[in-house]
Amino acid sequence: MSLPVTSKQEVAQLLAQLPDDATLEDIQYHVYVLEKIQRGRADIAAGHGHTHEQARERLARWLPH
Repeated sequence: MSLPVTSKQEVAQLLAQLPDDATLEDIQYHVYVLEKIQRGRADIAAGHGHTHEQARERLARWLPH
């Protein structure tokens, strides 16, 4: 069984995947997206997610038909 990956390790992996000419703004954006994905996964694990059908119903109220 492998140990959980730390946030620092995840950012290091992210940086390794970005091109050498990535700007600080590029890096900030990718770290932001990574954090949002982690929060979303934690919400789902805690039972706070929505099914595909629930999402469709909620979006139908906002989007034109």
